[in-house]
Amino acid sequence: MGIFARSSLGAFSGKVDTGFPQKMRPLRDSSGDGPKEVTGRTVLVCLVAFFAVVAGVNAVMIRAAVSTFGGVETESAYQAGLAFARETAAVAAQDALHWRVAGKISADAAATRIEIAADDADGRPLAGLQANARLIHPTDRRADRTVALTEDAPGRFRGADAPLAGQWALVIELSRDGTRVFRSKNRVLLH
Repeated sequence: MGIFARSSLGAFSGKVDTGFPQKMRPLRDSSGDGPKEVTGRTVLVCLVAFFAVVAGVNAVMIRAAVSTFGGVETESAYQAGLAFARETAAVAAQDALHWRVAGKISADAAATRIEIAADDADGRPLAGLQANARLIHPTDRRADRTVALTEDAPGRFRGADAPLAGQWALVIELSRDGTRVFRSKNRVLLH
């Protein structure tokens, strides 16, 4: 049975050859005895096998992703919400101080060095503070480093750690009498 086409004059001109076979040719049996029909069972087995392979590959990939994940997780959304509220209040108090805190980080083959200068709104060095610096890896919290800082002069701190390379977040915290009064987090790239 062919497809009828209309000519430019409006009359049917007969059958048109579409280039596609009108009947499916049967597959040959492996024994060569004759044609092998594609049955519903064969189509079902192929379809089920295809989706089984896809599901198997997905299972392997999910297992690999979950077992190697070292990123950040939130243990409790409620506690995280309370911590966010505390951080918001601390940021408002920090902004009211108008302090100028500058950090310098440098890395070479021997060490990663951090220098911090903390001044008040009038440019005078801040005295009586304790400083803490952390280098946080953006994707693997197991690689995070805490750098011990010593006060060289009022408001001037310095520390060193093992040599590091790559992208990190430098977190500087200043505290007075055990209470944090300043926090800064900046992305740094170490070579």
